[in-house]
Amino acid sequence: MTNFAWMCLAVAALMSMLDWVAVARDITALEYVSKPLATAAFLATVIALDVGHDASWGWRVAAFAFCILGDVFLMLPKNLFVPGLASFAVAQVMFTISFATGDTSAARWIVAAIVAIPVALVLAKRFVGAIRRSGHSELVVPVSVYVVVITTMAVAAVASGSVVAVAGATIFMVSDSLIAETRFVKARPWHSVGIMVTYHLALAGLTLSLL
Repeated sequence: MTNFAWMCLAVAALMSMLDWVAVARDITALEYVSKPLATAAFLATVIALDVGHDASWGWRVAAFAFCILGDVFLMLPKNLFVPGLASFAVAQVMFTISFATGDTSAARWIVAAIVAIPVALVLAKRFVGAIRRSGHSELVVPVSVYVVVITTMAVAAVASGSVVAVAGATIFMVSDSLIAETRFVKARPWHSVGIMVTYHLALAGLTLSLL
């Protein structure tokens, strides 16, 4: 880690915690600043890491850029859930390519798929069923596609052999599951903060897994 990378990571941690406070206390102005800046600081950390600037690194940089776009869409007062979902779907595809272009193992791909696919099917059944019951059937396809891409990302993380990447990918799935639970099943008081805490921990893992 370079000194600049450490500095960027410290800023990412600070902005993340400020965002948790903003969400917990419903401080919109603080959220609008801290949420995208946290992700941007994680992106800056990725760029500043003392690692080879190979294809895997390049795809990771692009993935974080789309995460920033998704952050902006999802925090705005307008109903921009689908553009936000699409931005994060693109990010998940890029994370997947980043892992796949690294040192993967066929055995790890197979084991990860065996574990992840049943979990994804259970989540998809729960959330798609809730979406249909809510009368928003137009969201069935986008959400289903997103479940597929984030599950593929998690499988690719396992295939990469990086424990930190696996942790980041798994926590990302937890964060997105909380979003779906909140929007389509039943919102609970702690969900909003839980979503952001797990999201930022996931970004930290996906950043540091490059080391």
